[in-house]
Amino acid sequence: MKRRTAVRLLNLLVLGIAGGAIATGAPAQVKGAGPKAAAPAAQTVKIAYVDPLSGPFAGVGANLLKHFQFTVDAVNARQLAGPGVKFEMASFDNKASPQETLTVLKQVIDQGIRYVVQGQGSGSALALSDAIEKHNERNPGQAIVFLNYAAVDPDLTNSRCSFWHFRFDANTDMKMEALTTYIKGRPEVKNVFLINQNYSHGHQVSRVAKELLAAKRPDVKIVGDDLHPLGQVRDFAPYIAKMRAANADTVITGNWGPDLALLLRAARDAGLNANFYTYYAGVIGTPTAVGPAGENRMRQVSYWHPNITGYPAEQMYLEFKKRFNEEWYAMATYTSLTLLADAMKRTGSTDPLKVAYAMEGARMTAPHGDVEMRAADHQLLQPLWVSSWTRVGGQNKHDIERTGYTWKTEEAFPTYVASQPTSCTMKRPARP
Repeated sequence: MKRRTAVRLLNLLVLGIAGGAIATGAPAQVKGAGPKAAAPAAQTVKIAYVDPLSGPFAGVGANLLKHFQFTVDAVNARQLAGPGVKFEMASFDNKASPQETLTVLKQVIDQGIRYVVQGQGSGSALALSDAIEKHNERNPGQAIVFLNYAAVDPDLTNSRCSFWHFRFDANTDMKMEALTTYIKGRPEVKNVFLINQNYSHGHQVSRVAKELLAAKRPDVKIVGDDLHPLGQVRDFAPYIAKMRAANADTVITGNWGPDLALLLRAARDAGLNANFYTYYAGVIGTPTAVGPAGENRMRQVSYWHPNITGYPAEQMYLEFKKRFNEEWYAMATYTSLTLLADAMKRTGSTDPLKVAYAMEGARMTAPHGDVEMRAADHQLLQPLWVSSWTRVGGQNKHDIERTGYTWKTEEAFPTYVASQPTSCTMKRPARP
């Protein structure tokens, strides 16, 4: 599909509202796709949501489940998976634990669910991807497809890539490439303190930040590099004291959920005079924890924020906020399920193997720009933005969590710039 046609289709369908949900349109077709197959028979496709619904990250988990339900309602309202095919979410609490994730996966398998979405925690994602790969090898007739909407450890699409795994978020390396490119032009960045959660994602953020800063800004000093337990620290004051003692002017962190909210709140309370560069400052609860203290001091790298102009995602944001009275920020909940629905519609099947092959290489003009599910490693290629926390005003009009503050674009990275190579050597099943 030519880009002009794809954009027209998106504007016609994404911006409509039907039955209380955004009437989202089908993605642009996969390159080289032939004629559409017959529509799949009427059925309900269950999708397992496997993420924390209890414990310290329960608030994030509940909010993102609403994101998926919002998209499911849109997919069903527009019959994007084909006439008579409806999606239904089934939620499973993995307590943010890789071990619990494997227990939950057994329940998913026992219930005959063939599609899984997960994203909160790369440790859980790695365990899930490996277990699904082994299950599918042993049970080819009961294969499961894993749609990863937020777990960003690069290994998932490099050394531990799997045919059955598809990632819809930009990975850690991609985001740090954008952040450090932005930092390269910020001479006030001199002393950097790294603080991250002590699991795979946190380790990767620390590693790649040091590598890229050394290459782009060899004058920058790393004055601290701390890892802390995931979801267990209640008082970050000791860490803030270390930052102050190290004379840190910049903090880089991949923390998310309450671990980021509590960190930023401690910095606010201590009056730490440092800039924070984050991956997940837009996640529910974090903006409220920071408030005015983060003005022009807090930045994030993301694949979307609500004040980006020139794209139709704004209407989706407004409708979600009206319906749930919460922020909508996880675009991957939209791209994952609409790409899945389009693959089913094009193949005329809900069979996981056929659908997985149809998703490979798929391109669409998404609400935040042109994206592609790279066939080599199943990593979605998409644009990225670095934004800063600022007062609401002008084109930066969307008040985040009633704080009076919002996100302002500092630098945009188009898809071809934000993409990075992969080392994936993928083992593929026989094509159906």
